[in-house]
Amino acid sequence: MEHIEHPFPPLWDKDSKILILGSFPSVKSREALFFYGHPQNRFWRTIAAVLEQPTPGTVDEKREFLRKNHIALWDVISSCDIEGSSDASIKNAVPTDLSPIFAGANICAVFSNGTTSYKLYTKYQQKLTGRPSVCLPSTSPANAAWQHDRLVNAWSVIKEYLIPKGESTHE
Repeated sequence: MEHIEHPFPPLWDKDSKILILGSFPSVKSREALFFYGHPQNRFWRTIAAVLEQPTPGTVDEKREFLRKNHIALWDVISSCDIEGSSDASIKNAVPTDLSPIFAGANICAVFSNGTTSYKLYTKYQQKLTGRPSVCLPSTSPANAAWQHDRLVNAWSVIKEYLIPKGESTHE
């Protein structure tokens, strides 16, 4: 087991409307220095399908996708002891400071990508933020029980915070 510091910053700006929280970056995400870097993680395909947009490929495309859709991304853990990418192995978790995001953006909803991020957010950060989180099914390949269509359906709840009623996301 290795103690690891989160290797990259949150992604958000003043126009962010929702905050999606993961637990801690996988080995592949740590190598890529960006969120959901494992090619089998379904985050980018799922969120693109929910918003009816092409799946971004490069890190720059992913940054732009999040920015134009007013989505902030961060993780609930700033450092921890972890074996590889296993959320189940996380020990000695130190929570991230979410206050800059809440102070600098008008976040109207918080979503957790999976049970681990939800439990850790509830334990460490919810009292500080005063905001509940909605637990969404993990997009990790380890969550094999959830196929793509089922994930898209569950994650569609984010649309009500991002898209005014009656509008489409197509440009």
